[in-house]
Amino acid sequence: MTVAVEGAVSEGFEPVAEAFREAFDEEPDMGGALAIVHEGRMVVDLWGGVADARTGRPWERDTLSVIFSCTKGMMSILAARLAQEGLLDYDALVTTYWPEFGEAGKGGTRVGDLLSHRAGLPAPREPIPRESLADWDRIVGQLARQAPLWPPGSAHAYHPITHGWLIGEVVRRVTGRSAGDAFRRYVADPVGAECWIGLPAEHLPRVARMTVGSSLAALTSRQVEEARAAGGIDWPGIAMTLGGALPRELVGSSAAADGGEGFNDPAVQVAEIPGAGGIASARALATIWSSTFSPASVATPGEGPLLSEETIRQATAVRSAGEPFFPAPPPWPRWGAGFQLDSDARRYVTATGFGHDGAGGQVAFADPAADIGFAFLTNRMEAGDDVRATRIVDALRRIVTGTTR
Repeated sequence: MTVAVEGAVSEGFEPVAEAFREAFDEEPDMGGALAIVHEGRMVVDLWGGVADARTGRPWERDTLSVIFSCTKGMMSILAARLAQEGLLDYDALVTTYWPEFGEAGKGGTRVGDLLSHRAGLPAPREPIPRESLADWDRIVGQLARQAPLWPPGSAHAYHPITHGWLIGEVVRRVTGRSAGDAFRRYVADPVGAECWIGLPAEHLPRVARMTVGSSLAALTSRQVEEARAAGGIDWPGIAMTLGGALPRELVGSSAAADGGEGFNDPAVQVAEIPGAGGIASARALATIWSSTFSPASVATPGEGPLLSEETIRQATAVRSAGEPFFPAPPPWPRWGAGFQLDSDARRYVTATGFGHDGAGGQVAFADPAADIGFAFLTNRMEAGDDVRATRIVDALRRIVTGTTR
């Protein structure tokens, strides 16, 4: 079955459009969108497939999608904006802004540790029930009281969900706004982008429904079996599920005891979950990432980019790299102040790229040297050898730089 791809592609970027179309050849029941801003101009704006496989609802120009950990990229831009305005300091103790956080041996934790996955709090020691996912005060209070799994700052391991609440509470303390409200105020509104952390309910009908592909289902099944065989506490599994609030794949098809619908649940989509719960269009993400370094993408005439060159330099300095605290096979990502940096785990157009992947195949980033803002979103969640976005980035690199790296 040939899937119709709609939208526009500027002359010279046709190979990128072809790479996007190829993704549907391998996953004909998926939906997705691709947006690329180059030199301040939207040169690729494509979408296609189905937004909801149950009903056949097509993916349209205004379809929104859950962006999973691409949300961490949005929160990292927000944190960088606040640092630029002098409202927070990456090297300051967290307790400077959030005094209660110093309990249980965490008094020496710095803001940069929260952002770079060095806080020692990737998973809750006490399970978070599904009904508490939207209870901000309960969750941040629990994290503030919890003893870390390793001495903060001494090692790193990915904080898949808790990351957003940790830096989000610092944001709330320094701005007096919730994480989602601060994100709109400092990032999305200046750019005029349809991206939310806590979706307004009136936009729920526009959200694509996520589905679990075969490779993701196989991966999570294998992880469960390996954890059982190893015995002990499956901290990476608890980090992903919060001990019961979410299914391991992050989405589901029914309200089940393992977390049911997860991020397909409208109640979860309207909640502020800044580690994984952002909802946006690809167009919005590409524009935001371009706006981090390029004034051409900022909505307000005469305004500069969201971040200065010096702010980007500080925010993209390597803070975590190499083997993580919980053993995992390479390649391992590198982290700045929340930003995923160029590495063998995620190659951007050039080595200056910074952004954040999201579960299931989402990819979004800025690349200042190539003057690129990029976003690929899909509702068919895959894992392992999923190369849909990588092929697109590779095609883009050949166009913009003439190299394959």
